Amino acid sequence: MTENTFTTRNLRKVYGEGAAAVHALRGVDLEIPEGEFVVLLGASGSGKSTLLNILGGLDRASEGEVFFRDRELSAMTDTELTRYRRDHVGFVFQFYNLMPSLTARENVELVTEIARNPMDPDMALDLVGLSSRADHFPAQLSGGEQQRVAIARAVAKQPEVLFCDEPTGALDSATGRSVLKVLKDVNEKLGATVLIVTHAASQAAMADRVIRFGDGAVIEVRLNETKLTPEDIEW
Repeated sequence: MTENTFTTRNLRKVYGEGAAAVHALRGVDLEIPEGEFVVLLGASGSGKSTLLNILGGLDRASEGEVFFRDRELSAMTDTELTRYRRDHVGFVFQFYNLMPSLTARENVELVTEIARNPMDPDMALDLVGLSSRADHFPAQLSGGEQQRVAIARAVAKQPEVLFCDEPTGALDSATGRSVLKVLKDVNEKLGATVLIVTHAASQAAMADRVIRFGDGAVIEVRLNETKLTPEDIEW
């Protein structure tokens, strides 16, 4: 039986109080098996990024339980959540958050200095196809190259889970496909569970599992028996 990376039970998140309260998650029950490539799909405000932030230990649920394997994230202290983020997960966001005064290699090295079992920074850059750009500063890199540096920085921790929030949102079609290919390679070569938040329905075709959100709830969970490669995805 495949172990689950994440399990949630009646997960709820409410921002604010009274008449102004916003119900971002409304009783989400999910199981995400180890090693899958998962797309969380939905419109802006549907709850998918809120779920990602809770699974990633960046936010806490208002009610319910969330487990990383057999460990209950919802019962952890702030210190324990910090250790969980440091030791187990990597994050890739729509905006690259690179240090402009550091080279690509130095941006990756920032993470390897605090990681429990780091990958060599040059190996991480090679994984995303940027060995030849290691000594370049962010301003000398294209948007797609900067995003790949951000991915290299995340995977250099050798995380068991990689969270990606709209990782291709600021990219054109050719560059976006190349970034998706890198994420798929991370999933296959490193065995990391990869979760991508997106509103782009076409990207769901490359996932093992598609979780569709609407109004804070899971509308559909679909398994893809036949998956497209990133190169074949329509943009």
